[in-house]
Amino acid sequence: MNGAIPAPGSSPSPPAAQAAGPALIDSHSHIDDTRFDADRSQVVARARQAGVGLQIVPAVTAASWPGLKQVCSEHAGLYPAYGLHPIFIAEHDAGDLARLPQWLQRERPVAVGECGLDLWIDEPQADRQRDIFLGQLRLAREFDLPVIVHARKALDEVINSLRRIGGLRGVLHSFSGSVEQARQLWRLGFHLGIGGPVTYPRAQRLRRVVAQMPIEHLLLETDSPDQPLCGHQGQRNEPARLTQVLAVVAQLREQPEAALAAATSANARALFNLPDPMADQVAEPMA
Repeated sequence: MNGAIPAPGSSPSPPAAQAAGPALIDSHSHIDDTRFDADRSQVVARARQAGVGLQIVPAVTAASWPGLKQVCSEHAGLYPAYGLHPIFIAEHDAGDLARLPQWLQRERPVAVGECGLDLWIDEPQADRQRDIFLGQLRLAREFDLPVIVHARKALDEVINSLRRIGGLRGVLHSFSGSVEQARQLWRLGFHLGIGGPVTYPRAQRLRRVVAQMPIEHLLLETDSPDQPLCGHQGQRNEPARLTQVLAVVAQLREQPEAALAAATSANARALFNLPDPMADQVAEPMA
């Protein structure tokens, strides 16, 4: 390995951050969360200053869809996804899944999600989770949208569900599985979302996957305001800290940070059909 992993809480050197520039994309940020209500504009500004130009913002409940839409409309570079998160199974009512197609048709989000299975929570209502998850997978296929998938204590079942529905693409957010589970996802055309957990030295299995995986399946994320990085335990996470995830992943893969930022951001642009940054630049007026 060329050099040590950056110390917890450290930031990339200024040249690396500048090289990454606005190409860095946080592929999973809950910037609409109420924990950002007091200073959301400042959080977005800090992210841009750090080189995180775009964020994918997945929904968690139907009740949150309107607020998420408003937040994304108020801040450039935020792209919504709409879905029903399994952790909030107790908050989903019978009509939520039926309302989702209307939102997908009208709003044209970049993805369906966050969806998936979580059998770790208390009272998981597993059968109901499965029905809602499979319903969202079918909608993603119908609307030709990628899916943002959450899996905890259910990764094998989630992979089997993706295979059974078929015709899907997307990202397994906060991947924490084995190399073999990762390979199964790659064969299905899925990406792995890598964030704060990789910054912890004890995450040896995850670090081995990240070090060896094909770069075309790699996305970077923060899951803000959750999953604080090593050195920031107990603190609110935010998208600006994606640069620290980048630094650790670059060291694990023995790659320059700028090259890794460019590759993972290209992956995110292709998966979520995001605009080319050059198209957003205003042409200089002719003399």
